[in-house]
Amino acid sequence: MATPDFIRTLRADAGHQLLWLPGVTAIVFDDAGRVLLGRRADNGKWSVIGGIPDPGEQPAACAVREVFEETAVRCVAERVVLVDALKEVTYPNGDVCRFMDITIRCRAVGGEPRVNDDESLEVAWFPLDALPDLHETGLFRIKQAVADGPTWFDHG
Repeated sequence: MATPDFIRTLRADAGHQLLWLPGVTAIVFDDAGRVLLGRRADNGKWSVIGGIPDPGEQPAACAVREVFEETAVRCVAERVVLVDALKEVTYPNGDVCRFMDITIRCRAVGGEPRVNDDESLEVAWFPLDALPDLHETGLFRIKQAVADGPTWFDHG
């Protein structure tokens, strides 16, 4: 994901030290039950769609915005799937972050998937029984979005 301007401003003062940041993941389904994925430009791997909310932006609005910015698909947020404090990550430039992820199930309402920014190499719909190789966190989020259960929380 591209680094938002407000994070660049924070980094000017904070340097590479750990930043605790919000993150939003959007699990988007179409009417056929397929899930929308993007192949990331930074590592070439398929992934669920996500990003960082702007200061004051609501998580659902962030999910809808990120999906459109990255894929040109219009969607509506339906429900919170999970809330999870992710593991610390160190980026190649030395920046350290830890994200509080809010995953939201979304329903596509328009647009054809296409690469809509410089963060993705490809975007496409995938049937749940024919997913590309995904990181376990993406698979878990998709599984939770398909389930009819309550919002998942790690009680650890």
